[in-house]
Amino acid sequence: MKVNIRGEKIKITAPIKEYIEKKITKLDKYLERAEEIEAYVLVKIKGKEQVIEVTIPTKKYTLRAEESHSDLYAASDLVIDKLERQIRKNKTRLKDKYKNYEEDEFVLNFEEKEENTNKIVRRKDVESKPMDEQEAILQMDLIGHDFFVFKNEDEECVSVLYTRKDGSYGILNVK
Repeated sequence: MKVNIRGEKIKITAPIKEYIEKKITKLDKYLERAEEIEAYVLVKIKGKEQVIEVTIPTKKYTLRAEESHSDLYAASDLVIDKLERQIRKNKTRLKDKYKNYEEDEFVLNFEEKEENTNKIVRRKDVESKPMDEQEAILQMDLIGHDFFVFKNEDEECVSVLYTRKDGSYGILNVK
């Protein structure tokens, strides 16, 4: 796996880079064609916390995890553990879901565009194929967000899936 590491308010030294690369390449055993996949790692500082954010877009799904700790090495260990848990938890569901898909089909493609305005601090363009609500729940769990926007194939509209405070899910349909 190729690892792209960048720092925000922190300089990425050679030992930090080597440690993070070593940890992330442990995920290769879970991924098909790992040599073609690029992992994006953002290391930043928030107050006294070291935050590490890892995004691994594949052709079929996107893995994402974020962890913070006062020690950067500990944060790296925590984020890799979280990604491994996500993969193991969803391994069977992913195999069943994507066994008949073509190789060049993408579920999501994130392209971040940073805007310098007073209110909008991040903008993402999301391309999505139509999917059912169960697949949307799977995708939301994989990227670790509490909401997910998708083309709802059952309702034939754009829907927003979100996690409620009680842990259940809610859907907003935009018609």
